[in-house]
Amino acid sequence: MYFIGVDIGKNHHEATVLDDTGRSVGKSIRFNNDEEGFRHLWDALPDQPRQLAMESTGHYWLNLYIFLVSNEEKVLAINPIQTEAFRRGQIRKTKTDSRDSWVIAELLRTNAAHASYVPEQWVQQVRELARFRFGLVDQVGDLKRQLIAVLDRVFPEFEKLFSDPFIRSARELLKTAPLPEEILKFDLSELSALLAGASRGKFKEAKASEVKKAAGCSVGARFSQDSARLQIRCLLEHIEFLEDQIADIEAQLCELVQDRDQYLCTIPGISTTTAAVLLGEIGDINRFERIEQLAAFAGIDPTTVQSGEFSSSKNHMSKRGSPHLRRALWLAATPARRSDPGLQAFYEKKIAEGKHPSTATGAICRKLLNRIFVILKEQRPYEKF
Repeated sequence: MYFIGVDIGKNHHEATVLDDTGRSVGKSIRFNNDEEGFRHLWDALPDQPRQLAMESTGHYWLNLYIFLVSNEEKVLAINPIQTEAFRRGQIRKTKTDSRDSWVIAELLRTNAAHASYVPEQWVQQVRELARFRFGLVDQVGDLKRQLIAVLDRVFPEFEKLFSDPFIRSARELLKTAPLPEEILKFDLSELSALLAGASRGKFKEAKASEVKKAAGCSVGARFSQDSARLQIRCLLEHIEFLEDQIADIEAQLCELVQDRDQYLCTIPGISTTTAAVLLGEIGDINRFERIEQLAAFAGIDPTTVQSGEFSSSKNHMSKRGSPHLRRALWLAATPARRSDPGLQAFYEKKIAEGKHPSTATGAICRKLLNRIFVILKEQRPYEKF
């Protein structure tokens, strides 16, 4: 039996072949991260019983993994943490591509390598889209903070005029008249018509009068107004462009989720988008035998601090595992408790006990995860008891 370990890189990979005794068979094989390089590796592999393993480093390993699996090769994808732990235990603190590939092959030979979870294609697609969406949402948040910073300089009173400075009526006002001096040029009737049209009749003359009054006594800076006007316009356009892209991604996620038999959306507070994140991050639920394992994977399990006779009674959320799964649970916790009297009562009980709102929300996340675990395991709709 031959054991092949592959160290993964962005442009090049390196493979080492070991025999049963742990001796290297020839020199390590360095090959490009392209089809020609993959073929070079394939032709160089010994035509004998063999096993392959590679690190699941970032996304660089996936193309080689698919190539080998499509050629009916059994490949073990292992977490880089395993190789790092093995390397630290060695006397020689050497880190090179050939050395790393040897470490992977040795882990495989000694049966010490543990396979990482490789999701099926559908799960991978949903996971990538959901994570990409989170990235765009974060970009929108950054742009909004930049826009508020500009407004704080030239029109600091603006943020208090609306419940949310980014609702449609506020945006339309900023597009038409981003500076106080420009608002003051409007007749009250014109401003009323603008706000009424943008708010579908919610804001009328009273709100227009409030806006003009705030503009008239604004303490905003009067210099660099051309620069501020341009920044406001560009930031608004960028925000709306990204929001349109987010809407497209959510529509695609909705289609993907509806193609699968899943019942997560029957849980109060779980939207289709949230269900997509959960399905993408959890993957195959059967890889978790107990709810405690899933909680640890989500990073909402408590830490343990113990030394000798001391055992801490103030343990915090570990925040290990998938940050995307933890974020989805956190975002779903508030709508879940608002739509479920039982969760709302549980939350209020925790607050009455003196718990911080974040701690109480974390407890809601754990209850929500319990429900998700049961629904996915039993493949049935949520039933309220």
